[in-house]
Amino acid sequence: MASKKVSIITGGAGGMGLATAQVIGAQHHHHIVICDINQQKLDAAVADLTQKHISCESVLCDITNRDSVETLFDTALSRGSLASVIHTAGVSPQMANPEVIMRVNALGTIHITETALRHATEGFALINVASMAAHMMPALLIPKRAYALSFSDVDSFLKKTVFPSRFMPSKLYRNGMAYGISKNFVIWYSKKNAGKFGEKGARIVSVSPGSFDTEMGRLEEKSGSAEMLKMAALKRFGRSEEIAELLAFCASEKAGYLTGTDVLCDGGVIGSKA
Repeated sequence: MASKKVSIITGGAGGMGLATAQVIGAQHHHHIVICDINQQKLDAAVADLTQKHISCESVLCDITNRDSVETLFDTALSRGSLASVIHTAGVSPQMANPEVIMRVNALGTIHITETALRHATEGFALINVASMAAHMMPALLIPKRAYALSFSDVDSFLKKTVFPSRFMPSKLYRNGMAYGISKNFVIWYSKKNAGKFGEKGARIVSVSPGSFDTEMGRLEEKSGSAEMLKMAALKRFGRSEEIAELLAFCASEKAGYLTGTDVLCDGGVIGSKA
C-alpha cells in the first residue's frame, strides 16, 4: 500500500463524487479515500466500490472544520502518495441558508485547497467543483473585492460575501444568490492559487457542471434547473458518469498542462446566452 497512488474525493458518498471514485478507482487503479458527513451513506458507497474491486476506504469529514480536513489528508497520506484531490462536496440552494452555503462551499474549498497545497508534490492535481451558476451571476452583484479577504480574514470574507443575498426578495432568491457567489468564488480562488501550486509542479483546476441527474441535481429542479435545459444545446440532464469522466481526466496526468482555469460542462446552457 505504501507505494500506491491515492486520490481523495470529497462528497464521495454519492452523486458525481461516487461516480468519480468509480472512474479513478477502475481506470487509474488508485486507492480511493472518500469523505462525507453521513457515515451510513459512506458505508454504502464503500460497499459499492468494494464490490467493483476498487481499493477504497471512507473518512467522516466536515470540510468546514480545519481539523477534520487535516485528519482526512493524514489518513490518505498514510496509505501512499497523494496523486489528486477531487473536491465535489457542497450544498445547493435547496439544502441550506446563505450562511451555511457560504461556509460549506467557500470556506470548505479554502480548507481543502490550503491543505492540498501544503501536501502537493510534482504531478499532483486538485480539482474544485464550481457550478454553471457561477457564470450566470451579474457582475454588479458579485462582491469580488471581498474575495481577497479569504487569504487574510476569513470571518470578514464570509460576512461580506453573504451580505448581498440579504437584499433578495425571497428565500429562494437569497439562497440562489449565495450559491452563485460561493461558486463564483471557487473559480476565482482556484485561479488565484494556480501559481502557488505551479511552484510545486502541481495543478489546480475548477470544473463548473450544469444540471446533472444526481440527487442534488434533481433537488434543484425546484430552483428552476430543469427550465435551464430549455436553453441548452443538449436538452437533457447530464449523467453522473459524464461529469465523472471529465473530473477524472482533469485530475489525471493526461491533463498535465491544464491549470488555473475553469472547465464549463453544462450541455451548452451558458453558450446559448452568448
